[in-house]
Amino acid sequence: MRAETDRSWYRRGLRDGIPIALGYLAVSFTLGIAAGNQHIAALPAALMSATNLTSAGEFAALGLIAAGAAYGEMAGTQLIINLRYFLMSCALSQRLSPRMPFFHRLLIAYGITDEIFGISVGAGAGGYLNPYYAYGAITVAAPAWTLGTWLGAVSGNVLPGRILSALNVALYGMFIAVIVPPARKEKVLAGLIAASMTASLLTTYLPVVSRISSGMRIILLTVLIAGAGAMLFPIQEDQESQGPQGDAQAEGTLKEVRDER
Repeated sequence: MRAETDRSWYRRGLRDGIPIALGYLAVSFTLGIAAGNQHIAALPAALMSATNLTSAGEFAALGLIAAGAAYGEMAGTQLIINLRYFLMSCALSQRLSPRMPFFHRLLIAYGITDEIFGISVGAGAGGYLNPYYAYGAITVAAPAWTLGTWLGAVSGNVLPGRILSALNVALYGMFIAVIVPPARKEKVLAGLIAASMTASLLTTYLPVVSRISSGMRIILLTVLIAGAGAMLFPIQEDQESQGPQGDAQAEGTLKEVRDER
């Protein structure tokens, strides 16, 4: 009976992971092209994606490689960029049974991305998350990310330059798709994004700070701006503790008030 239950969770994870896999395939194709531009062969590029399921981290790593950054700068940049996965892991651990073996937690941790975390938290709402749900999503999403990187690296040596230039626009489209929707909902976040862009532009051209390597500038700006935002605009504990359920209740209350009017 338990095996059938695990299989049903696994199939559900596969189903929910298909849209994620399609998105990963498109974005990682651009990543593969970027890797090819840095003279990284298809196999090492695919291996990088297979062991690092992080779009922002890998794109940043390619930029640091192009800039000739030191290993320490690259490690520090990856730590800052991927620090959110630490928070996601802590949050998802609350959805796991205390009796779950360690190897399940270890395998789930490998596949925690923004999208897989989102569907896993939703699937585990109201009870403990079955690890096979995460396995199903990872099974279809991780290979798509790796395959897309390999295809992009291979195609970079075959496709004409004009097509590659057009495909490189997808990278900027991905970043815009990441920052615009939350910025439209949160004015504070929009202000922080604008401040980050302005600070990045200034530090690139100012006489003194422009001598600092690009990787170190990313680390400093991320820590300073994110820290300032957390101190000046902290999340209220009551809102944080309510979570999605509290948001739904708040929306229901507003709807009732509007109906009464």
